[in-house]
Amino acid sequence: MQVSDFHYDLPAGQIAQEALSDRAAARMLHLDRETGATRDLVFRDFAGLLRRDDLLVFNNTRVFPARLYGRRSGAKAHAISPQNPAAHDFLQGRVEVLLTRQLSQDPNEWECLVRPGRKIGVGERLFFGEHEELQAEVTRRGTFGERQIRFAPVANFFHLLDRFGHVPLPPYIARADRPEDLERYQTVYARERGSVAAPTAGLHFTPEILARIRERGIETAEITLHVGLGTFQPVRVERVEDHRLPQEHYSISAEAAVQLNRTQEQRRRIVAVGTTTVRTLEYAASRSPDGRIVSETGEADLFIHPGYAFRVVGALLTNFPLPDSTLLMLVCAFGGKEQALAAYRHAVEQGYRFYSYGDCMFVE
Repeated sequence: MQVSDFHYDLPAGQIAQEALSDRAAARMLHLDRETGATRDLVFRDFAGLLRRDDLLVFNNTRVFPARLYGRRSGAKAHAISPQNPAAHDFLQGRVEVLLTRQLSQDPNEWECLVRPGRKIGVGERLFFGEHEELQAEVTRRGTFGERQIRFAPVANFFHLLDRFGHVPLPPYIARADRPEDLERYQTVYARERGSVAAPTAGLHFTPEILARIRERGIETAEITLHVGLGTFQPVRVERVEDHRLPQEHYSISAEAAVQLNRTQEQRRRIVAVGTTTVRTLEYAASRSPDGRIVSETGEADLFIHPGYAFRVVGALLTNFPLPDSTLLMLVCAFGGKEQALAAYRHAVEQGYRFYSYGDCMFVE
C-alpha cells in the first residue's frame, strides 16, 4: 500500500483552532462498518449508542506542559521572553524544545524535538526559565530533528515544568497556547502524567456524560498510554509497510486486565475511546498466544494499518486525524478503507471540524 492512498482533501478552514466551550456539543459522525451507512449526530448521543453489556475503555494519560522555550549556550538571557515566546523568531540563540519521552529519572534524560533543528549539536547546553532554573545538555542527535538531552539535577523538575512549560498544542493549531488550554487540552478523567499530546477522542467527555454512562450500567475501564513521538511523527516513506512507530510507554493494571479478559470470555463488546487505546489493547493482546491481556508496564510500538486482524476492540470512538497519518491508517483498518475514507469525505462536505479540537466519529 502507498501512503498516498490515505490522502483526503481538507479545506484549511475546517481545521479546528479553538476548543468548543461545551465539550459535549461536538458533532459526531456514526459509521456502520457493516454497511458503510453514516449518520450525523452530536456527542451527547454517544451514551445512547452503547450497549448495556459494553466495556468502555479510556486512556487516562495526562498531558504535561512539555514545550519549553529557552536559549542556547552563548545567547543573551535577556533575548528570551517566557511571557510571550512566540514573539521571537529564534533570534539571539532562542531555542524551542518539545519533550517527547522520558528515558530515565536519574539522570533525568529525555528524547525531544528541537528548533532550530540543524543548529543544535551534541554537547550544546540549553537554559530554560526566567532565572534559568532548568539547564540541559544535548547528548545525542537523531535523524529528523530529534535530540536526547540530560537535565542538570533539580529537586522539583515537574514543578518547574508546570511553572514555565507550555501546553504542547499540535503545529496545525496556528496560535500560541493560552491559559485555558491547560484545562481544555486535557480529558476530564486524566490521571497519569506523561503525554505530550492529548488522546483527543476523550476530550468530548464531561462529568455529566460519564454519569449518564454509569447510570445505564455500562462498565468502564482505564489503561494508560503516554502519547509521544509515535503518535504524531509524519510518515516519511512511500510504502505503508516500510514505516516503523517509535515506542510509547503503556501500563495496564491488574483490575483492567481482569475486566478486559472477562469481557472477551463473555463475548461482550470492547469499545475503545481513541486510537491510543486501540493500539495499547491490541499490542497487549499480541504478546500472548491466546490473546489474553496481562497486567504489565512496557513499551508499545504496534503499527496498525489495513490488513490487520483486530483481536480485542469491537467499536471505536475517534477524532478526525490528519491525511496520510498512521492514525488515519488505523481508522481505515478498523472501519474498512473505502468506507472510512468515504465517511471522511462526507464529514468534509458537511463542514465537520477536524483534528485535535475538532469533531469525532463513532465506528461500530
